[in-house]
Amino acid sequence: MKCLLLPLLVASAVQAADWPHWRGSARTGISTETVPASFAGNGPKELWKAQVGVGFSSFAVANGKVYTLGHADDQDTVFCLDTKTGKEVWKHSYAAELGDKYYEGGPSSTPTVDGTQVFTLSKWGDVFCFDAATGKIAWQKNIATEIGAGIPDWGFAGSPLVHGDKLILNVGAAGVALNKADGKIVWKSEGDAPAGYSTPLPIKASGQDLVILATKEAYTALAPDTGKIAWAIPWETRYYVNAADPIPAEGKLFISTGYGKGCGLFDISSAEPQQVYQNRDMRNQMSPSVLIGGHLYGIDGDERANTMLKCVEMATGKVKWSEPVAKAGALTATQDKLIILSGTGELSIAKASPDGYDPLASAQVQTGRCWSTPVLSNGQLYTRNAEGEVVCLSMD
Repeated sequence: MKCLLLPLLVASAVQAADWPHWRGSARTGISTETVPASFAGNGPKELWKAQVGVGFSSFAVANGKVYTLGHADDQDTVFCLDTKTGKEVWKHSYAAELGDKYYEGGPSSTPTVDGTQVFTLSKWGDVFCFDAATGKIAWQKNIATEIGAGIPDWGFAGSPLVHGDKLILNVGAAGVALNKADGKIVWKSEGDAPAGYSTPLPIKASGQDLVILATKEAYTALAPDTGKIAWAIPWETRYYVNAADPIPAEGKLFISTGYGKGCGLFDISSAEPQQVYQNRDMRNQMSPSVLIGGHLYGIDGDERANTMLKCVEMATGKVKWSEPVAKAGALTATQDKLIILSGTGELSIAKASPDGYDPLASAQVQTGRCWSTPVLSNGQLYTRNAEGEVVCLSMD
């Protein structure tokens, strides 16, 4: 019996360390793994590099493969690479515009792995369902064209959400759901208003299963089976850039956006959300904060201005500490440490503590602009820059 159980336990452990979609298995941006408290020599060991083209897609990691998207030569490409070597397992390219409005352009969303399938969404509305191992296409379509949805100024950026037998996308005025098996529309929101930029987030609130997504002027909760809107929190950000995912905890919902808008905490334990506070002390332009021990850790400010890494008490909105960070960047975390990649490619490890900023290690690991969220999976940290250079680092 022990011999039979051992392979199952090993397989379970490997699966638990995978990062199959945006923000990880728990959708919190927090890994269950650990990272070193210091780097030997000039930084962590570089395992491999790869070139995936221009873009800001992050990574999905599952079953020994890492998936991301990039743009080159008037095409978007979905890449599947071997996690140990970085060598190409498969790729699929299709015609697409770069979309370099005030920045480098390229795809923004992250692939979603669901069992033997991987789903992707381009900034122009191209949706694909691939066999995760071989890249064979099960189905594809342009959902924006099919439902007549407006395309946001910077293209669709939210990653696909698999919810039961549905694929929910932040496309249209308040989302659309497809049958994940064949891509047929299950429900769609009314109107042709452009979408917001967040990834649909499944939550439970006041006894209901809901999905929250950022729309053009609100954070909207809807029923995943029907698309019916349960409630919406009006939230208008300059240029309509509602991008950072909301953060739920204990009957509350934290919202934060950039361009000077700020943040707010809302009680969602009853039928209509009630504001607890609103201030400008945490302004997440793109990368969402992480919540550890009742405290939010995130990047405050816009890429074009002075940006700060901050710790904010979620319950009160009180700033516990702040520390400069170059050019926005992005962060993820473990249970007790922050993993920060600055906008100029400096990797920093710091304690996740409300008592003060406590840096443990740092190293320059990337060049150019770095907005994509780093991903820690199976002892490896995946980073990329705007030009599409992927650098995989050992965190053992």
